[in-house]
Amino acid sequence: MSRDRMHMHRPSFLTYLLLAALVAGVLPLRAQKVGTSSLQFLKVMPTARAAAMGDAYATLAAGPDAMYWNPAGIAGETRTAFSASMVLWLFDTRQNMLAGTVPLGEWGTAGVQLQYVDYGTMDVTRTDRLDFIGSSPDLRYNPGYTGETFSPTAMVIGVSYANRMTDRFSAGLSMKYIHESLWNSPTVVLTKPLTGETEEVNTYTRLFLFDFGMLYNTGYRSVKIGVSIQNFGSQVKFAREWFPAPLAFRFGTAGDLIGPDALFAASDAHRITAAFDIFQPNDYAQQFHGGVEYAFAEALFLRAGYKFNYDNDALTAGAGVRQEISGMPFNVDYSYGAMGDYLPAVHRITVGAQLP
Repeated sequence: MSRDRMHMHRPSFLTYLLLAALVAGVLPLRAQKVGTSSLQFLKVMPTARAAAMGDAYATLAAGPDAMYWNPAGIAGETRTAFSASMVLWLFDTRQNMLAGTVPLGEWGTAGVQLQYVDYGTMDVTRTDRLDFIGSSPDLRYNPGYTGETFSPTAMVIGVSYANRMTDRFSAGLSMKYIHESLWNSPTVVLTKPLTGETEEVNTYTRLFLFDFGMLYNTGYRSVKIGVSIQNFGSQVKFAREWFPAPLAFRFGTAGDLIGPDALFAASDAHRITAAFDIFQPNDYAQQFHGGVEYAFAEALFLRAGYKFNYDNDALTAGAGVRQEISGMPFNVDYSYGAMGDYLPAVHRITVGAQLP
């Protein structure tokens, strides 16, 4: 038996070491008060396929989009690939993402991700501007508007690396540079109301955060297991205050109910995949994600999902198409996410391609 073959099949000490490291990293993860973590935009996940399946994607993550969910998912890529996503979030907030992966042969796969969040333009208000404007009968109340505006933004630049440790086990790591700005200028002068003293403070934050992930093929039919820890790193400072980053843990499993290597019924033309994730953020109780995907000839896709123990998120749905032109596979996916009775729905669009 060749050395490479032995390497692919023998139990790996590194496998158990990484498993232990992930479990150890999750043990201190306890739910804090709701909303106490910073950088909340990092919880707005891209990828229309994943969102349509209720965010049950820790195991199914593959290609460039895997870097947002489980970096181990880029391992084993054989083609250079790109993906672009747009999230039409609440209150005119728009989030854009671009990701790409490059295979390195036996050395694994490298990836790059970019994210940009545009919160739109907001009005500046001040308490000393609270007043009534005009005269009767055209008297209007001014809720503090000054006529000035500001435009918060956020940005992520990340690099990822993943490799197959054995024929069934993959591991990946991402390092992300985060920058979020809350004001038009990098600093602002604050005045203490009691003493009148002034202090200049930063209106932005920047730091590095890390993601770790693993994927394991059980060898039984199409059943796989995925684990990831996201946004691991130091605390975030805004002005004078420190806040924890939105650390999160995902554990998921997925398998084909119908398909070529399915649990229940074999089919070459049809596939139905089911996925389930346990999601534990550091500022909320444990949450659960479930989703299904139907594929016809791996060209047309229908998806649905549900998110449990959320205040607003619940039902999700979407569709996709995958085709090949001149030897270049490409995909277009769309997702719809309901946000309860009082908030508008969230829409996501993802476009991806692989080079010949």
